[in-house]
Amino acid sequence: MLTVFDLPAHPLVVHAVVVLLPLASLCAIGVAVNARWRRKFGWPVLVLTALAVAATPMAGFTGAQLRERLGAEDNPGITAHANLAVTLLPIALGFGVVVVVLLVAGRLADRERTAEQTGTAGSGASGQTSEPAPVVVPRTWRRIAAAASVLVVVAAVASTTLVVMVGHSGSTAVWSGVAG
Repeated sequence: MLTVFDLPAHPLVVHAVVVLLPLASLCAIGVAVNARWRRKFGWPVLVLTALAVAATPMAGFTGAQLRERLGAEDNPGITAHANLAVTLLPIALGFGVVVVVLLVAGRLADRERTAEQTGTAGSGASGQTSEPAPVVVPRTWRRIAAAASVLVVVAAVASTTLVVMVGHSGSTAVWSGVAG
């Protein structure tokens, strides 16, 4: 069993998930709704999100070790906690993916916007310069970035809600009957 200073690692790793995933969610919502924040804080939010997502399977791994070590496979509270925890990993991974999509699409949307603001068609058919015609720039990446922003908000709320539910079920399983 993985330990830290002879203590089970699960409670320590769980706290990384409990702190980092909601914090990453909050920051990701900020960059999803504010393009200036996305341009300024996109990379730090991506690093924070990657750390949070990476801590999630580690919490599951150490939790399975602790459950086996305690012989609590048939404890209904711990089983309910473990079942909820299993659903957190795909939600956290999806959250990480949509953050990446948002940052990439946002960068490309910024390029579209810049091209639209500065672009002209150039000279006419006869080779003489005429009135510059505005360049038509597709809005594909801006649409994708807008959709990714919505998905980031949904995934952030879902992952934070699930972290709370998993944490509550785990603490209920641990503390039931201890203080009562």
